[in-house]
Amino acid sequence: MSLPTKDAALALLHQHVRDDYQRLHALMVATALEGYAQHFNEDTLLWYVTGLLHDIDFDEHPDTHPAPSLQWFKDWGYPPELIHAVESHAYGYHGFTTLPQTNLVACEEISGIFYAYRKMNPVRYGEMKPGSIKKKFKDGGFAAKIDRSTIELGCQHLGVGIDDHIANLVRFLAPLS
Repeated sequence: MSLPTKDAALALLHQHVRDDYQRLHALMVATALEGYAQHFNEDTLLWYVTGLLHDIDFDEHPDTHPAPSLQWFKDWGYPPELIHAVESHAYGYHGFTTLPQTNLVACEEISGIFYAYRKMNPVRYGEMKPGSIKKKFKDGGFAAKIDRSTIELGCQHLGVGIDDHIANLVRFLAPLS
């Protein structure tokens, strides 16, 4: 099994994803997953690339995402952990039934809350107050399309509570500011 370098993965992202928000979303998720990989002493490149490429086919194939990318990843010889994580983040959509028990699930949806919070209150990610993010997390009307139950399920998988998860993400995302 092989992985692309960070630069090669970024080139793939730019080749397939045209939307600036989706590119930022991918970078946020990649950075968060890399932070957790360091925290848990796991393969940082594996999780960074997983985060960066998890929605690579969304712009081109929104009605079948992530099926096309899963095939690409298999064809490109990417590791099963990456393929499983990308498949499981689509739990409940387009017929995907792989249980969402990966680090990706904990970090993917919540990045939308961080993004929306920053649009409303333009502070650097690393300067965000975890308590303020937690209030927005609890407010179902804020970034209403974000599935909070999926984030909580991801936190259970990680073995961290939502408070610690938010604090970790403030710290992990700080370099993006």
